[in-house]
Amino acid sequence: MRIFTASLATETNTFSPIPTGIDSFRSRGYYRAGEHPDTMQQFAGPLWAARQRAKVHGWTVIEGTVAGAMPAGLTTRHAYETLRDEILQDLRNAGQVDMVVLGLHGAMVADGYDDCEGDLISRVREIVGPDVVIGAELDPHCHMTPLMYDTADVLVCFKEYPHTDILERAYDLVDLCAAKVRGEVKPTLSVFDCEMISIMHTSREPMRSFVDRLLAMEKEPGILSISIAHGFPWGDVPGMGSKVLVYTDGDAARAQQLSESLGKEIIAFRDSLQPAYPSTAEALKIIQDNQRYPALLADSADNAGGGAGSDSTYVLAEFLEKGVRDAAIAPIWDPVAVGLCMNAGVGATLQLRIGGKVSAASGNPVDARCVVKALKRDAYMTGLSNTPSLIGDVAVVETEGITLVLNTVRNQAIGRDLFTQFGIDLSQFKIIVVKSSQHFYAEYSKVAAQVIYLKTPGSVSSDLNALPYQKIVYPKWPLITPAV
Repeated sequence: MRIFTASLATETNTFSPIPTGIDSFRSRGYYRAGEHPDTMQQFAGPLWAARQRAKVHGWTVIEGTVAGAMPAGLTTRHAYETLRDEILQDLRNAGQVDMVVLGLHGAMVADGYDDCEGDLISRVREIVGPDVVIGAELDPHCHMTPLMYDTADVLVCFKEYPHTDILERAYDLVDLCAAKVRGEVKPTLSVFDCEMISIMHTSREPMRSFVDRLLAMEKEPGILSISIAHGFPWGDVPGMGSKVLVYTDGDAARAQQLSESLGKEIIAFRDSLQPAYPSTAEALKIIQDNQRYPALLADSADNAGGGAGSDSTYVLAEFLEKGVRDAAIAPIWDPVAVGLCMNAGVGATLQLRIGGKVSAASGNPVDARCVVKALKRDAYMTGLSNTPSLIGDVAVVETEGITLVLNTVRNQAIGRDLFTQFGIDLSQFKIIVVKSSQHFYAEYSKVAAQVIYLKTPGSVSSDLNALPYQKIVYPKWPLITPAV
């Protein structure tokens, strides 16, 4: 069996002021055909799974370009078309193949392209023809469009949020596509539109039990795959929203019945999906009242993993104003401040103007007298599914009892080594603030006595009705349908 695999992935926050260009892919992960390293990258699960299966089955795997960028604003037309066309040329160069498996995100939006994944998959289909099996692995925060699922043979989303199952779902995809190539199964799809949008944390109920049931159902005869496309609320495109995908083995009626029943179940418990979002002041009061330490605060609205700048200062400024001590905040994206610290050296005391640089959503810069505690160039942390995740040059500074991790490559908090590799003992803090929406949870919940999701200003605001949508299709609970 001859398999072609490639990846093109980013999550586009159409409300973010940060453009996604070619350099955005180069700084996160860009490997030309045949150059993918000997470790799995977050956005290339299908490639890695195909490699491992090929060793067992004797398949031939042709590896095309792999490119992934940190979520941000609109992808430039030049970046998308350049990388897309590179992958398509790699496919042409591969010659005759039996199967194509792609590592995509599902919420990539470019200048002139509201549905980058649908565009790419349809162009792959034009090249390989109707008989070659095409499959793709997607982030559940995708815009599941008809162009995507009508053109591909199989689409599989990660089931977990935080995304701890990237490799497992990649194996699911590769195995199912290979079974179709061999004629062993006939994937038959039904899609149910929940006409809603929500953040679905699988680390807590009701989603924890729901996902466990999906995994059990996939072991039943005739059910090949079930995916929940949560949707990405900060992407203003027609396909935005939550959907259920069910593939059965040739049984269209069963697929339709199951997708509808699962979709209606999600609708029934949707009111319980959203966590509480207290303000910073309210969160501090909760912590003061219950005295459970360390308390972890998630600054979701400034999550680089959702396209925000990761340089907002709202929480830091309030901590300084209220005299909060024994706190740590990370990561704060500030290449200028890091450069000044690198020049000053460990142990130096200097005046820094921190954060507040990308846009009005970042707040005002904070002026603080800081002591440089640690420095490191080209640092990584443990990313999703234990993949390496670059955070760039890092300066750890302390000001008025608050420890800050400043970095040069925009990223969100995922692994605890964002702190620990710099000698920071998280157990010694009363409050830990991470700029992340949920991917921190898998690691930080192991050390936090409580987790609180903050309501703060930012490009990934939890107040969806405040976002200026222009393209989405209503109804879309809980959004208020605009008056005609």
